[in-house]
Amino acid sequence: MAEMDQKTEPAVGAPAPTALAGNPLLEDWTGSGVPPFSRIAAEHFPPAYARAFAEHETQIATIASDPAPPTLANTIDLLERSGQSLERIDNLFHLLAGATADDALLAVEREMAPRLARHWNKVRTNATLFRRIDAVRQAADRLGLDAEQKRVVERYHTNYRRAGAALEEPARQRLAEIMERLAALGTAFSHNVLADEQAFALPLQSEAELAGLPDFIGQSLRSEAVERGLDGHAVTLSRSIVEPFLQFSERRDLREKVFRGFVMRGDNGGATDNKAIIAEMVRLRAERAKLLGYSDFAQYRLDDAMAKTPAAVRALLGTVWLPARMSALADRDAMQALIQEEGGNFKLEAWDWRFYAEKLRRRRCHFDEAAVKPYLSLDRMIEAIFYAATRLFGLKFTPWPDVPVWHPDVRVWQVSGADGQEIGLFFGDYFARPSKRSGAWMTALRNQQRLAGKITPHIVNVCNFAKAAAGEPTLLSFDDARTLFHEFGHALHGLLSAVTYPMIAGTNVATDFVELPSQLY
Repeated sequence: MAEMDQKTEPAVGAPAPTALAGNPLLEDWTGSGVPPFSRIAAEHFPPAYARAFAEHETQIATIASDPAPPTLANTIDLLERSGQSLERIDNLFHLLAGATADDALLAVEREMAPRLARHWNKVRTNATLFRRIDAVRQAADRLGLDAEQKRVVERYHTNYRRAGAALEEPARQRLAEIMERLAALGTAFSHNVLADEQAFALPLQSEAELAGLPDFIGQSLRSEAVERGLDGHAVTLSRSIVEPFLQFSERRDLREKVFRGFVMRGDNGGATDNKAIIAEMVRLRAERAKLLGYSDFAQYRLDDAMAKTPAAVRALLGTVWLPARMSALADRDAMQALIQEEGGNFKLEAWDWRFYAEKLRRRRCHFDEAAVKPYLSLDRMIEAIFYAATRLFGLKFTPWPDVPVWHPDVRVWQVSGADGQEIGLFFGDYFARPSKRSGAWMTALRNQQRLAGKITPHIVNVCNFAKAAAGEPTLLSFDDARTLFHEFGHALHGLLSAVTYPMIAGTNVATDFVELPSQLY
């Protein structure tokens, strides 16, 4: 289930009817089941969240106060059915706040983050409810639960225990305060990074400033300038702009400016500096871990992960550290020699690495990425990921141009199986823009489940590829193409989910051990 928060209304008690009238977030979204994006505004979220909170709290209270002995049906199944309105609104808000974050949405997010944390703290530290979950867990074998049912019970038990449901009241209260503060700090951190990204634009006006850049990069820089309302060309902090610029630009001074701009996001002093936020988050995380019985936050974080312990992580890193370091140092020395061979009288710095690595690769491997990149157009790479999905899983992707979307660049496909039955919808939001957070990720507007009937998933990939000028194909680097396949692996995991419980469908679909998806349950 998603975890977010709300605005000025109290968690209990519905907002005034006037705040709900005509609110598209409260409609049924019949037909395709896709939100009416063109009618949704930031101000619609707070009253919708308020009603969803009140509804969810009523549902939780009913489950917790049931006098009947706890069973899968009257506890876990009802928990899975609860909060569906909240999850629907929250999934949508997370998508919009990440992919098209204007000032109004960011303001709502700042207010919501701690209140959502407060809501989920109240739910997941409900001692009476936790006792019911624990009773079902202990009786799992006697109740004859199947593998998926045991899994969902175990996940509920683990989540509530790690939220502090088994603690005494003073510790639960302090943990709730910590979680609420961490939610606010995390939101502030991401907003600061986004603000620094949006504030940076390096105009390139002369041919000398474009030295070394292939035509496809020049086209992307013109597109970035248009997006920012600038003349000529502009380098922004989108990763798909930064990396090729560092790789090909012959202007060492400009490479340094771009590199420093990228790595110093949130570390420039002033209103958007994150150092104090990081320090407070580290302190609060350590306190949170100790309240829950762990020696430190690393122990807490890894206890519910595959590695289990920091020692196991260090052992893994230790096996690769020395050979990886030796290889990196050998590359460094080779690139430094190349600088001296060309007459350079400077030490290889971080902003030089990609530029000279590209030269070294051409010399050693006779491989020129600039010559290969025209074959990696975004449209052809999308064809390639769909081709792989068809060969592996028998999937068919049919464009759905009339589905509502949050930005004109978003593409939608209906996904069907080899038997022709609809599997779900796939949304691709591929291009960088100032209002989008950096990076690439998979998310869901709706997860697959069977508990409330046959619910097909609506899965989203969000990327930040540099958009070509109008009429030109968008070309991807090898890293971009790998990112496209990587995120599509997550998307396939969400699309191919075939489970009963929403929690199972939504668990770990965006975690990086699932790039080779399968029907695990």
